[in-house]
Amino acid sequence: MLVLLAGIFVVHIATVIMLFVSTIANVWMVGSSNFGTISSGLWLMCNKTCTQLPVSSQDEASLKTVQAFMILSIIFSVVALVLFIIQLFTLEKGKRFYMTGAVMLVCWMCILIAVSIYTARFTGTMVYSTNPHHGYCFILAWICFCFSFIIGILYLVLRKK
Repeated sequence: MLVLLAGIFVVHIATVIMLFVSTIANVWMVGSSNFGTISSGLWLMCNKTCTQLPVSSQDEASLKTVQAFMILSIIFSVVALVLFIIQLFTLEKGKRFYMTGAVMLVCWMCILIAVSIYTARFTGTMVYSTNPHHGYCFILAWICFCFSFIIGILYLVLRKK
């Protein structure tokens, strides 16, 4: 049981770190141009220097929504991690980690909303570049989506022994 708890804890910490990286780094879409490789994220567009992300007025609300839900997913993931540690030491034997699992599933839902909106609105559309494709931050966000769902379900079924 201790090995299972330690494994879930390690995967949860890895998920938090990957969420931070995918939100902060500016490599959600990558393309090539005459000046080299261009990458754009949720905040900036980078070539050799980074500038403000050029977004049309109709896509600005979608981008703000993606930014907000990615930040919320980080917050909920950290809260779930703190709740897990608190419940690990205060929960009676035989009780389940319901609160931790519920908060982690809210994190999962936030990631789902953010990445789905980004996929629908910004995939394949990158200013000043040819042949755009997804970067590692986009892939990390989908990996965090899978991990947070698995961790959330495991927390719900896991009993403290």
